Amino acid sequence: MHAHKVPRILGTMDKDTPPEHHKPNIEQFPSHVAFDTGTSETIEDVPIPGQQKGQWLRLLKRWWGAIAGIGFLIFSYAAKLKVLLLLLTKVKFATTALTMVVSIGAYALLFPLWFAVGLVLLLLVHETGHVLQLRREGIKATAPMFIPFMGAVVGMKEMPKDAAAEARVGLAGPIIGTIGAIGAWGLYILTDNLLFLGLAYVGFFINLFNLLPMLPLDGGRAAGALSPVFWIFGLLAALAYLALNPNPIILFILIIGGIELWNRWKSRNSEEGKEYYKVPARQRFAIGSVYLGMILLLGLFMSMTYLPDPIAVSEGVAAAPGAIDLRQ
Repeated sequence: MHAHKVPRILGTMDKDTPPEHHKPNIEQFPSHVAFDTGTSETIEDVPIPGQQKGQWLRLLKRWWGAIAGIGFLIFSYAAKLKVLLLLLTKVKFATTALTMVVSIGAYALLFPLWFAVGLVLLLLVHETGHVLQLRREGIKATAPMFIPFMGAVVGMKEMPKDAAAEARVGLAGPIIGTIGAIGAWGLYILTDNLLFLGLAYVGFFINLFNLLPMLPLDGGRAAGALSPVFWIFGLLAALAYLALNPNPIILFILIIGGIELWNRWKSRNSEEGKEYYKVPARQRFAIGSVYLGMILLLGLFMSMTYLPDPIAVSEGVAAAPGAIDLRQ
């Protein structure tokens, strides 16, 4: 209860009484009424049941902003001292989890929340394929790190022993990623929820896009084991696409890929380069078969799951009969 002010009420006073002894006669009033004594001070309420608790809550709300600000300063200071980075490296996959949450938040600005969650999970499945194959090849690498609107990356701490090993690492992502998209497709068959069909279609597209024969995409790593000439075709195809459909992501990939392509192309005739790209015919045939087979398979799956607007159907637009509305 807030303190109320009432007009000044004077008690019984003697004219000759000193002013400092002029006090209101308040005995006849309830204890929870406050009086203005003519000064800047106020007689506070006498506590009543539940009032003290309310005062504490108001105090907490009043100081919450200050507490949050102090917490932010402490966090910033710790980050500058790299304390936070040290803590994160001690927790397995903490970077992966943190960047996943950030990516979901970023995608949710453009897409429905559940579509954003599904998209990031599909990217995680794709990157898991790379991680598993890197371990099989004995190559040290970082945990997956997500970059909003760019996908995700796994950093190799060392180069594979040859182009064939690099191709296997590159192809493992789209292979496992395709299995993840098939899983989303299966959920659609079970539930009739078009959200899962939209995710399946987008998942197939992401994996097919990654098979473009240009660096640093997965297809560029596979093409290197077949013939470095494929990189030129991939670069020209990306340039043609960029000219027809200007896109900052394609432009970024072209810049990064162009630099890597130039460095590799310069070293292709060195002794190291010749040894790295020396792939036995049998392995070359196997890699080429898997690479081409994945392109055809993903193209087929995209045609079977085609939706004019997979993002819109995830919001419940034109939902199939009996579809589950996740917005409820």
